[in-house]
Amino acid sequence: MSNPYESLEQKAFWRPAVGGRNVLEIENLWSPKFSIVKRQKVITAGSCFAQHIGKALAKNGFTWFDAEPGPVASSSEERALLHKNGYGVFSFRTGNIYTAALLKQWLAWAISPETQSSEIWETDGRFFDPQRPAIEPGGFSSREEALEMRAITLAAIRRAVTEASVFVFTMGLTEGWENSRTGVAYAMCPGTLAGEFNADEHLFINYRHRRIYNDMRDVLRMARTLNKNLRFLLTVSPVPLTATASGDHILVASMQSKSTLRSVAHELCEDFRGVDYFPSYEVISSPPFRGMFFQPNQREVSPKGVEHVMTYFFEGLASLGAGKPARLVPESAAGAPPVAAPSDDDIQCEEAMLEAFEK
Repeated sequence: MSNPYESLEQKAFWRPAVGGRNVLEIENLWSPKFSIVKRQKVITAGSCFAQHIGKALAKNGFTWFDAEPGPVASSSEERALLHKNGYGVFSFRTGNIYTAALLKQWLAWAISPETQSSEIWETDGRFFDPQRPAIEPGGFSSREEALEMRAITLAAIRRAVTEASVFVFTMGLTEGWENSRTGVAYAMCPGTLAGEFNADEHLFINYRHRRIYNDMRDVLRMARTLNKNLRFLLTVSPVPLTATASGDHILVASMQSKSTLRSVAHELCEDFRGVDYFPSYEVISSPPFRGMFFQPNQREVSPKGVEHVMTYFFEGLASLGAGKPARLVPESAAGAPPVAAPSDDDIQCEEAMLEAFEK
């Protein structure tokens, strides 16, 4: 008597696909829904791990689109300074976008700038944008400058989404902070990188599955009002939380956050056309890999881990005939893309700055 399992491929069974293999020889993890060819513009945003994807795309000959390039730099020192100030990190100068709520807010403001919040934080005569408080480490010189620079970024987001073929978004956190009076989402908790915390005004939210799904659904719909053919490639950052305001142990909070994001990503892929998921989270965090791709702090991903992830990425694209470099060019390789290619030590991760508050 036959049954559905008799016709399944080898990859559907744990022993031949995982348990009976050298962990470094696990294959066929990703079967892309759509191809990405080198001439197509690809934009990246999200958590710090998204920076690795943008860098790898550029170094391997793909068209990573920087819609908000900084001033021309004449030296490595100038390029490093521009990078520190948020240029060439993502496709637009937003800094890390850890939550779906913040991504939705940025896109809504980009489409309708008149709806944006005018809230700007002042600290010691310097001014900070609550949606990207680390973008100018020393702050802006005035409230007007902060808003003018945000307007440039909103225009860059519109341009990026309008011109791109693929939007790679790395989902990072479920935990976030909002203004309880206005509903505006913040990039970080006020009072950590900039601003002052007000318990009556600043609200912690651990976004639930339904809210994250709905926010991402709205992102897809809004983006496609600008570009009906835009495709989305979702990933979940494998980097654990630095700190949690949930009251749970950090290990429990991290697992809850990542599993929720992973579930949302799966359902979005099932429910919407032109949406795919790349398993960077699984490659780094799954039990068979035994944490081998983490740095000693068990949080940051090692360069070897990033290289291993991106090998799966380019092999998956090659399976659709998108082309594959003869050898994956790792991030540390010589040569630079048109934008500054920072070292691994220069990965911008605002959430990691919460380590400063450890007891």
